[in-house]
Amino acid sequence: MIEIERKFLVNTDAYKSEAFSKKRIVQGFLNTHPERTVRVRIKGEKGFITIKGISNETGTSRFEWEKEISVQEAEVLIPLCEKGIIDKVRYEVKLKNHIFEIDEFLGDNVGLTLAEIELNDEGEDFPKPHWLGDEVTGDVRYYNSQLSKQPYTQWKDKG
Repeated sequence: MIEIERKFLVNTDAYKSEAFSKKRIVQGFLNTHPERTVRVRIKGEKGFITIKGISNETGTSRFEWEKEISVQEAEVLIPLCEKGIIDKVRYEVKLKNHIFEIDEFLGDNVGLTLAEIELNDEGEDFPKPHWLGDEVTGDVRYYNSQLSKQPYTQWKDKG
């Protein structure tokens, strides 16, 4: 249940032509305490509730527990969430043995596109496609829980 992932900015929309999946995601946070977050998500035709723990020093690893719930249950829970709903489109791109999840944010976070890759260990090598930009792993500003509170469109410094 330990999630190991790295997060990157995205340079171009070239990933769209490489994607094998595209789904709309709407999510809110029931709790955004620094040591844990509780997320409710509707992803396509499925609902989920997820608990994430505090990240390690590099921001690469943290505890994650997720359970599928019905879309109807998620729809009931989202209005109970803290202010700031995340709305995005997720594209999935397979490169060798890895899948990149690329989130194109909408609403208050429009203009931000992030790519994440889950790994088996922190030192694992993975392909770096030409559309992959600067790494932002561990930069809490790019956590969805923080983007719900401090949206990208309100950032003064976007670098």
